[in-house]
Amino acid sequence: MSETSLRGQVAVIGIGMSAVGKVPGRSPLSLAAEATRNALADAGLDRSEVDGVLSSHAFASPFHRFSVAFSEYAGIRPTFSNTLQVSGATAATMFSIGAAAIHGGLARTVLLVAADSLLTGLTPDLALRSLTESRDQQYEMPFGIPVANTFAMTAHRHMKEFGTTPEQLAEVAVVHRRHASRTPGAQQTSPIAVADVLNSAMVTTPYHKLDCSLISDGGAAFVLTSAEHARALGVEKPVYILGCGECYTHEHIFLMPSLTTTGAVDSARNAYAMAGYGPADMDVAGIYDCFTGTVIMMLEDLGFCKKGEGGPFVADGQMTYGGCIPANTHGGLLSFAHPGMPGSLFHFHEVIAQLRGQCRDRQVADAHLGLVHSLGAGFATNATTILGTREAL
Repeated sequence: MSETSLRGQVAVIGIGMSAVGKVPGRSPLSLAAEATRNALADAGLDRSEVDGVLSSHAFASPFHRFSVAFSEYAGIRPTFSNTLQVSGATAATMFSIGAAAIHGGLARTVLLVAADSLLTGLTPDLALRSLTESRDQQYEMPFGIPVANTFAMTAHRHMKEFGTTPEQLAEVAVVHRRHASRTPGAQQTSPIAVADVLNSAMVTTPYHKLDCSLISDGGAAFVLTSAEHARALGVEKPVYILGCGECYTHEHIFLMPSLTTTGAVDSARNAYAMAGYGPADMDVAGIYDCFTGTVIMMLEDLGFCKKGEGGPFVADGQMTYGGCIPANTHGGLLSFAHPGMPGSLFHFHEVIAQLRGQCRDRQVADAHLGLVHSLGAGFATNATTILGTREAL
């Protein structure tokens, strides 16, 4: 292991969320502040002890420098700060950059925070525009290729190459809804069946409405510090960052190297190598689930099953309790909540809570190793994080 490796050098000592789902009358700053208060209380720290702040931007906020605006709002004066943007992969990059900053001496205690109010803070037209305007104005938008269509293209190709079926896609949504039914505060908990998914309105073939993630309000926050400082603080259940990996393969969907194999292969390989573990060692996972087909492709690219076998893997119950890798045990973006950029932070919150043994009715037994994978922009951005307890060091 390289002397410069981040493995086990940084611990997550506090986690917090705001209310999620439909939270009217709350700005992204307000939701971020609520999540931060909860994370700091969980860590047993005062805001004055935070000297680093990393965030993503918020669609329903006018602040381009969200980390700076939030610090002012929350009464924090950091000496290390940035507002990150690599689309849906931003969550995992926040963890790797925060860990690197601590390991490199740029900060002692870093707050990771993001929030947005996509559901109540924007009109449906503005919410759609905020997502579609991220497409290229010269080569993509004139031909009507918003974000959803780029992900739909990959699903079509996967179905053609490997025989993945609409029923297998639908099963992903069913599993997520079942998980959400055990999660207090989840946005959607009513049971659904495969037939419900297939009979819901078509959004962009092959995706029906229930194949698509939610639109939500909400935020999450995390407190990171060095493993040494965590010991000095007497943190009872620190969760360590064991491995990080990122990969950026393209900007335009028509230049994606493969429509069925993504940069997650490389980001996961690097994260596993740093952690010294492999996919078979993981006890629980948080996998970005903006669409049902995304999960199937990620299960393959992250090494939980072979390429082309993701559909049968899900249909056989391998991504839920009793299977190979319980994933998105909170319900994910498909059923728990998806406020845009902060969405994948909920995956981190859930995996860390699982590793702490705090998930009650949805607890994965003896969970010591977890993976979180964040992605965005039609698989253009991929980032993977491996987390573990003291027993995994």
